[in-house]
Amino acid sequence: MSGLVMCAAVLAVASAYGVLHKRRNGRTRVRGRDEGKRFGAAELGGELGERATLVQFSSAFCAPCRATRRVLGEVAGLVPGVAHVEIDAEARLDLVREWEILKTPTVLVLDAGGRVVRRATGQPRKADVIAALGEAV
Repeated sequence: MSGLVMCAAVLAVASAYGVLHKRRNGRTRVRGRDEGKRFGAAELGGELGERATLVQFSSAFCAPCRATRRVLGEVAGLVPGVAHVEIDAEARLDLVREWEILKTPTVLVLDAGGRVVRRATGQPRKADVIAALGEAV
């Protein structure tokens, strides 16, 4: 009987974790640790966008990274002055450590000065990216 109770408890905890993870994945949020930190053109390997920059950390075998690349590219094409920069997390471990990137894809939304205004872990929805850009521009 105690094995059955233990099994039910493990299933309940796993289900709660799954629901929480699904709700948080891809959502943009502000992190206090990013406050005041800036990206420069040298770190990005290219120029910042005139109004905002979408920085995507990706890895080679990340399936959601391809979909995220498509979404961010579409948004950058729709909104004038917005650039999309993709950084290979495996090649830039210095930035991964500095910016505490724990998962790919991770998207940072930068304002015109390179300051991080939003962060999303996982594949973001187009509407969330556009809303986050509203804060940056």
